[in-house]
Amino acid sequence: MLRIRDASVTFPASDGSSVHALDRVSLDIAPDSIVVAVGASGCGKSTLLNAVAGFLPLTEGSITLDGEPVDRPGGDRGVVFQKDTLLPWASVIDNVALGLKFRGVARKQRRQQAQELLDLVGLSEFGDKPPYELSGGMRQRVGLARALATDPKILLMDEPFGALDSLTRETMQQLLASVWARTGKQILFITHSIEEALTLGTTVVVMSPRPGRIVARFDADFAREFAETGDIGPILSDPRFIELREEIRALIHRPAASGKGVLQ
Repeated sequence: MLRIRDASVTFPASDGSSVHALDRVSLDIAPDSIVVAVGASGCGKSTLLNAVAGFLPLTEGSITLDGEPVDRPGGDRGVVFQKDTLLPWASVIDNVALGLKFRGVARKQRRQQAQELLDLVGLSEFGDKPPYELSGGMRQRVGLARALATDPKILLMDEPFGALDSLTRETMQQLLASVWARTGKQILFITHSIEEALTLGTTVVVMSPRPGRIVARFDADFAREFAETGDIGPILSDPRFIELREEIRALIHRPAASGKGVLQ
């Protein structure tokens, strides 16, 4: 269980002032769940994820994973960024096995584990290719496999599909739902897309403009259906999906919603 309690982040701006990016955010992320944070640009979504990753210290509050404080990066958290951040001089399989190499796993064993993950994300035949020969969507698959390689307790995904075209993005959403259903990983996912949030999230939290606060929370069940069927069409046309989408859109675009910190 990941527990975030009254997390606040303030950091200095270039002009000497301070930026209050995150304000008293409390959130639990349980195993076998996908929590998706959605909101407008600058609402603190990425700040929250970076704090959970251990890249950014909290000004106030606490974050714990299975009772242990989170105050630095660690192998118990796997991160997938918006850009793939792969090593261009290393093969795909060596990129996937990078974390295992740092842990001292023998070359034969780490390549075997990396190959199993490439099989999982549909890249069985690309292990010996350099990353620059792969498409953007394929590189993100490699990034997902690399994040899974060390068997982290939680996956942290910072708009990983934001730069992809719509068809590739849908394919990656389907892949993530399938991987989640097979592995049971807990996931914190950041996005600007309301439809993506509802498609993938078992829980969707809506964040206010800066300072970022959670203004609403919605439980959804579309991710399991998506994982089982692989068909997004019926989900997008589901009346409940449309109702939730419009309610979240209204919260994001309604100024009065920001700053209340009310969970619904």
